[in-house]
Amino acid sequence: MEQLISLYERLKDNGVMVFEQPLMFNNPETKSVTMLLKHTENWGIFIDTSRIDTLAEEKVILAHECGHYETGTTHEVCSPLDLIEKHEYKANKWEIKHLISEEELDEAIANGYTEIWSLAEYFDVTEDFMKKVVCWYTYGNLDTELYF
Repeated sequence: MEQLISLYERLKDNGVMVFEQPLMFNNPETKSVTMLLKHTENWGIFIDTSRIDTLAEEKVILAHECGHYETGTTHEVCSPLDLIEKHEYKANKWEIKHLISEEELDEAIANGYTEIWSLAEYFDVTEDFMKKVVCWYTYGNLDTELYF
């Protein structure tokens, strides 16, 4: 919970507006969006909390959107897929490095948290995110489908 509050405070301190608002996307997997508002240089993050089930999920989602802001990786809806993938990759890397360090992961594993579910529970994140963390620090990529 402390990390979640810290993320909200970080965004507020940087002048990023965070809105809790239903998203009008048909895909229920779309739970949040980060936008750079043209001609104003103001950033906005829109989160549809009705699509979020847990605080752990909210923390992971907010950290990802924070990654978009911190790395400046937003794109227009009609952007080419390769650009979108590059931006998502950068946001994912930022998210991982700011929620769980490699040292913290190593320490948790040394303390017996060796299953994805137990690591996710220990760090209070989702299992899908924990898979990304393990992939990044173990294999240097985010291809969870290749390893899990």
